[in-house]
Amino acid sequence: MPGILRVLTSRVAPVVRTQTANLGSRPPQAKIGPVETTISIGLFSLAILGPSGWILAHLEDYKKKD
Repeated sequence: MPGILRVLTSRVAPVVRTQTANLGSRPPQAKIGPVETTISIGLFSLAILGPSGWILAHLEDYKKKD
């Protein structure tokens, strides 16, 4: 098994090392204002933290075994 892993890593390692990042060097096509940024951060936070907050708020309901 270690021999197989050694062969795989020796073949994959050069490919992984030679990858370059795709970075854009142009200015953005449309500027995003502070209001749009604030709204988007708020919505992402709600999407991530909302379900966990719901579960924590109703934890006692989930513990009941009826």
